[in-house]
Amino acid sequence: MVWVLDSTLREGEQTPGVYFDKHIKLAIANLLDEVGVDIIEAGHPMVTPEIHAAVKSIAQKGYKRIVGAHSRSLKSDVDLALECGVDFIGIFYCVSDERLETVFKKDLTGACQLITEVIKYAKEQKPDLLIRYTPEDTVRSQFENVVTAAVAAIEAGADIISVADTTGFMVPGTSRSMYDYILRLKDEFNKRNLSPKIAVHCHNDRGLALANALDAYRAGVDIIDASSIGLGERAGIVDLAQLLTVLTIDFNENRWNLKKLVELYDLVSKHSGIPIPANFPITGKNAFTHCAGVHTHAASVNPMHYESLNPEILGRQRTFSLDHMSGIASLRYALALIDESSLDENLQYDVLREVKSVGQRGRTVDLSELKHIIDAVKHHQTYSK
Repeated sequence: MVWVLDSTLREGEQTPGVYFDKHIKLAIANLLDEVGVDIIEAGHPMVTPEIHAAVKSIAQKGYKRIVGAHSRSLKSDVDLALECGVDFIGIFYCVSDERLETVFKKDLTGACQLITEVIKYAKEQKPDLLIRYTPEDTVRSQFENVVTAAVAAIEAGADIISVADTTGFMVPGTSRSMYDYILRLKDEFNKRNLSPKIAVHCHNDRGLALANALDAYRAGVDIIDASSIGLGERAGIVDLAQLLTVLTIDFNENRWNLKKLVELYDLVSKHSGIPIPANFPITGKNAFTHCAGVHTHAASVNPMHYESLNPEILGRQRTFSLDHMSGIASLRYALALIDESSLDENLQYDVLREVKSVGQRGRTVDLSELKHIIDAVKHHQTYSK
């Protein structure tokens, strides 16, 4: 059984221009708790006093889910997080040779000493604290460095090692396969009789975040990070709704309330200022909308002709768009919805021509406008007589 960590309130706020007010963060956390994600990463308390207050508020809400905070490898960051009352802390420190030499001015031994001291300190303050250590930019760091730092972190008390594809570097089916990387890392731990949980944090720079996360899942990873609308640095990370839907439908991980996702996404979109693309899978406006005449005719007979997901699983309904691509089957379906099925065939085709005319101007016709078109067509037919 895989866990899902939602990072909308932490990674999501690293999206340029995105900030959620404290009451909105609490509302988002409420919905995440209802959806049933395993860990709510509430933020990085050190960043601002407001974020600290929001993390504390969320941690004290009494959710069924684990509430966590982000932390640098500094005792002061750990103190702030623990002050909030969280049960999970994610500690990060990069161990690539290039970053150690040019940014941190440390060697690997010094880095490991810093990492282990902070982890031991955190465990001393709260023995049942769940601690994740992330070698930032894991997959582009020297593998030997990652193993050395991860082993030291586990021996110091870390419960989780997170593999961070910080730049969206991994590509399935190549030498940069997340599946292979996870198996290789697990093998190194097994050799040392270590059994931490392994997490993945996949960025979407190449549009492969979900594919890489599923690669990791097949390799037996324990935790996958995601966020609403895939919010995060640059192109973001794994989209939460897509991940949960695929895990539920295709991998039988039936543990989440998918019907809460649309409400969650509407809230996040409104208060982040980031629109949900119309063609976005699962939560986009057009995700279950059929348009072309051939499609709508077949789908009106049996939706599975042109669907592989049932929208009802997500609390959504399929729709049929009326525009220049529409055929008579689409129109008749819409006419039935507004109790106009008795229109004679000639009138139906006149209405269809008007619908197509509107569609060619780059618009779709909703049911209220369809009623106006029908009235106009009836009037013109009467007037022409």
